Amino acid sequence: MLLCAGITSLPIWVSFKYSHLIKKLIKVIVTMLKQRSQSAGNFVTVENVNENTSETLCDKSAIKKISIHVPTHLKPINDNDLGHYLAGLIDGHGHFSKTPQLVVVFNELDVYLAYYIKGQIGYGNVYKVKNKKAVILVVSKQVGIKKVLDLINGKIRSQNKLDQIKNNILLNSYFKTFTHFNVNTDVNLNNYWLSGFSDADASFQIKLINRNPKTEVRLNFQIDQKKKDLLILIKHFLGGYIGYRKSQDTYYYSSTSFGSAKKVINYFDTFHLLSSKHVNYLKWRKAYIIIQNKEHLNMSGLTKITKLKHTMNRKTP
Repeated sequence: MLLCAGITSLPIWVSFKYSHLIKKLIKVIVTMLKQRSQSAGNFVTVENVNENTSETLCDKSAIKKISIHVPTHLKPINDNDLGHYLAGLIDGHGHFSKTPQLVVVFNELDVYLAYYIKGQIGYGNVYKVKNKKAVILVVSKQVGIKKVLDLINGKIRSQNKLDQIKNNILLNSYFKTFTHFNVNTDVNLNNYWLSGFSDADASFQIKLINRNPKTEVRLNFQIDQKKKDLLILIKHFLGGYIGYRKSQDTYYYSSTSFGSAKKVINYFDTFHLLSSKHVNYLKWRKAYIIIQNKEHLNMSGLTKITKLKHTMNRKTP
């Protein structure tokens, strides 16, 4: 853990023979002060979770600029892209049952996404979940499930989902043509998988923390899971850290440094979210631009960020 500290003076009685050491020390101090002055004030204290990962107490790097222009919102353009996205979505909120059946859960705000996925597969039905703010896409026709398997073969990443497919689907004689069904073990996430996984389980958060006389701004991209294997993969790709909630027995990935935030933006500017979370992402991205322009250092900029924060993650349409 690195603590930022300034040194104001050196003793005048230091012997001349140590002057070369003094010059080196001054160089180190100047570097530290430059890094300190460049920091955007996004601080985080982290406990490691067996991954030997930690972010320093001070975010040393300057804010790296992103384009102020928002890319045109696009959907997957071919079956390969759709397969990666669908694999991520299923890894997040999908289940293969013995019926056989595929069920994918969506927030009620994303009913249009459920119908979009249904249209791309060509099969399935969308139902409202009673007494829940959710809808489900149910694919029960075997030909529809086969289409899904064709799309996600070699792209799904969850061992749990692979076990469901092998034990609940592939044992059915209709699917005997699938002699090989594999998970994707490639650490490269430059595809739509993380977009689908995030549409299922991620959230974008803007946090304002009062530290008189200043207000600290944090941009947090977070994903919650019962197991941490996929979160470790995401951490290696984006930076950030993994935490554990003992009371809920769940793990969470969190990206709070501005360096990681830029990686998040670079990814989602290329592989777009398809759910209502895309709107939250755009507001989160806008907050980053306010910070990179140093507008957050005055009341006007903080007011803009506060307004963005209060319009994010609404639970009703």
